[in-house]
Amino acid sequence: MASVKEVLVPDIGDFSNVDVIEVLVSAGDRINAEDPLVTLESDKATMDVPTPYAGIVKELKINVGDKVGQGSPIVLMELEDVEGSDDGSTMTAPDETRDVAPAVTEAETTQAGPEPEPAPQASAPVSTAKRAPPPSLPPPVEKSGGARPHASPSVRAFARELGADLIQIRGSGPKGRILKEDVQGFIKGRLAQSVSAPPAGGLVPAMPEVDFSKFGEIELQPLSRIKKIAGPHLHRSWLVVPHVTQHDEADITELEAFRKELKEEASKQGVRLTPLAFIMKASVAALKKHPEFNASLDPTGENLILKKYYHIGVAVDTADGLVVPVVRNVDEKGVFDLAAELADIGARARDKKLTPTDIQGGCFTISSLGGIGGTAFTPIVNAPEVAILGVSRSTMRPVYKDGQFVPRLILPLSLSYDHRVIDGAQAARFTSYLSLVLTDVRRLLL
Repeated sequence: MASVKEVLVPDIGDFSNVDVIEVLVSAGDRINAEDPLVTLESDKATMDVPTPYAGIVKELKINVGDKVGQGSPIVLMELEDVEGSDDGSTMTAPDETRDVAPAVTEAETTQAGPEPEPAPQASAPVSTAKRAPPPSLPPPVEKSGGARPHASPSVRAFARELGADLIQIRGSGPKGRILKEDVQGFIKGRLAQSVSAPPAGGLVPAMPEVDFSKFGEIELQPLSRIKKIAGPHLHRSWLVVPHVTQHDEADITELEAFRKELKEEASKQGVRLTPLAFIMKASVAALKKHPEFNASLDPTGENLILKKYYHIGVAVDTADGLVVPVVRNVDEKGVFDLAAELADIGARARDKKLTPTDIQGGCFTISSLGGIGGTAFTPIVNAPEVAILGVSRSTMRPVYKDGQFVPRLILPLSLSYDHRVIDGAQAARFTSYLSLVLTDVRRLLL
């Protein structure tokens, strides 16, 4: 027996209002499981959304140019061989599909439960006189055994629209069923909390509006999508994280000579070996020496989450702004491997081919302006990380050594850190050790 299902946009990471740039199916098409339905484009990545099962496309719910997020409907599909699965359904991804049952109402769904709810309450709108929303935010409900929250399909859809997590809502209906009023009360409680707890020191006053056209000719240029999305994250990090920047220098004369010796071997392997690969390896050595830099604060601000992996974010300059893809397990890779991976993620970042997983999970970020210029800068911590390393252009300087001035290649380092986690002495020790490793890369073997 065939059934009709609505396919929804799955979890696509921390993205919302993603553009639909291509619809790959039409009504009446017969498609197989994992065939792509649409192509979405965020500011940093392009991704295809596949169907979780086979069937016939009955109706398109999406068009090119639409903006969607997790839970947005894509197509209606008629499935076949429903009886063939173990549990009587071929739906393998509960969060990506939902039953389409035009005749099922809230009353019928409620009556199907273990304890029927009286018909007048289920079939008619519930007035505030009979059931008022919860006056305050209820405590999160512990769900044992991974059980799904007890709520009807319409309430689940309502919660998705508001961005409410049903797992955190205590139901006031029979048998703990979550009602629409419970979802509304939960959202009101969240809003009340955010309003009643303004930032320390008071609210930040808004900048006054200025009509610049009064002073001369102007041109309005929209910000790129990357900058529109990155801007609020940087603003939040700057406001929330107490930033301090420690400046230091590293003598990389021997490192640069060693890198040049390896250029021919690297070229044979098809990679371009840059100083950044060595800086990443040295940074991992410093993170291992000072593990509080490879950490994040927990939501309470009372505990430090120490990470046992070393995923390094690298700021990449693109035509639309900076993006920060993540190179994973840097401690397990050699400089040739890192050079190849840096070239790959750099090219994909500039072509907007990064996936959501490419930009998640970083422990520590490196922002290198060495190819452009500058002597020092103050990078903004990429929260929830607690530190970021800025690298400026190296210069040849006279250094007094062994009774005489000799030319040495000096690399400026700028380490910004979260002062709630790291104090000045720790930061100075970190940059001193990092400088020591960059000066003599043989220390990476110790």
